[in-house]
Amino acid sequence: MADPAERPARPPAGVPAARQALALLQALARQPGPVPAAALARDLGLPRSTTYHLLGELIAAGFAVHLPEERRYGLGVSAFEIGSAYSRQVPLARLARPVLARLVDAVGHSAHLAVLHGREVLYVVEQRAPGRPPLVTDVGVRLPAQLTASGRALLADLPLAQVRALFPDADAFVDRHGAGPARLADLRRLLLGVRRAGWATEDGEVTPGFSSVATAVHDHAGHPVAGIAVTFPSGEVAPAARDELAVRVTRAAAELTRRINGRPPGRPRPARSTSGIPDSDSVAALVRRPRRGVR
Repeated sequence: MADPAERPARPPAGVPAARQALALLQALARQPGPVPAAALARDLGLPRSTTYHLLGELIAAGFAVHLPEERRYGLGVSAFEIGSAYSRQVPLARLARPVLARLVDAVGHSAHLAVLHGREVLYVVEQRAPGRPPLVTDVGVRLPAQLTASGRALLADLPLAQVRALFPDADAFVDRHGAGPARLADLRRLLLGVRRAGWATEDGEVTPGFSSVATAVHDHAGHPVAGIAVTFPSGEVAPAARDELAVRVTRAAAELTRRINGRPPGRPRPARSTSGIPDSDSVAALVRRPRRGVR
């Protein structure tokens, strides 16, 4: 990277830095390989000092990398993660919609699909039940993961070290209605209960008067990639009926896990031959295996 003296400590006042940073990121994406900063500055019509500053910010966030031996810049790991997230979520959402539609038809309450994004969940699909009121969990909405049933289902299947990294101190816990975990110890106890039950719940912690139950969807490695949840007015569903509702949500999550070629955590992957292709015996076993819902 350029010497710090070559670039200002911050963008000049009035410069639309966010727009310029995005333009710079797009310019890097169009290149067949890493390029010099001077070429980027020339293509975008930016001063070199501004270009170096923006590159520094992109590097700090992981969206760009500097190759000092070549004196060139390229895309970083964060850019790959964003692209990968998009490629995962679009097929995931398409595969989830018919599963959610059948779930809503069966239970008569609205359902949604959410993915983990840092300490928040991002809602990517909402299937509203006929005659039911709109919920805060609309597509594109983000909510604190530790307060939502979907977020709790996802966090419960993450390694403890990852949960600790997401919630390092009390400042990481967002409060909406004075309920829910406020410390890592509280969250750990809650997630332990989720793992024991097999599903997650929340009662009025996102929206007073409404409750949710959720289960995680898993990828081919058994990692949680999304949460399926059903939300309902708290007074309409008795405790015993909530267990039955949770079973239906769990079955829906298991169905979506199968649709994305995933597997529940702890279940070994099919054996593979040395060529990387499943052995014929393993394939036959998979074909014979009945496709049952979670009990």
